[in-house]
Amino acid sequence: MTAIRILQYPDPLLKRKGIPVKDVQDKRIQTIIADMFETLYASENCAALAACQLDIPDAPHITVIDISENKNTPLCLINAEITERIGETNTSEGCMSVPFIYEKAKRAEEIQIKALDQHGKSLDFHANGFLAKCIQHELDHLDGLLFIDQMSKLKRSRVEKRIQKGQHYQRIAESRKNQDS
Repeated sequence: MTAIRILQYPDPLLKRKGIPVKDVQDKRIQTIIADMFETLYASENCAALAACQLDIPDAPHITVIDISENKNTPLCLINAEITERIGETNTSEGCMSVPFIYEKAKRAEEIQIKALDQHGKSLDFHANGFLAKCIQHELDHLDGLLFIDQMSKLKRSRVEKRIQKGQHYQRIAESRKNQDS
């Protein structure tokens, strides 16, 4: 298993859509799933990842999730679709591809999901709370959307300035680290 690089905004690859998986048992697909879980567990404060936010050529329609406190309840959703949305919430969320930015995003409070798991078994289940928010966030990634895409132009402009400033400070820190080596 290998950790995969998480793409960072504004990388244009974040706008890709996930390619439907035809054969769950395909060796490439199984390797991607294993590597995605490896990446999730190796990343601090990471609850979920979508293939489209990772440096994966021809990213398949796969998301991996583990919201458990001990990171021992992996959930893989392949070709997932939300079949029902109930209620609405507007809570803060963040993204591994947009680090250090937390903003409110509109989501359904509860959802019904149909998908395949990593073994090809059909799943049809109800999710609410944090799990529902994670699934919606990741399925947006698989549709080429980021949570900041929901923002007004003015708010997004402010967030983009914060992102640029954060990237600037990150480059300075990396430069200092390299000089100390």
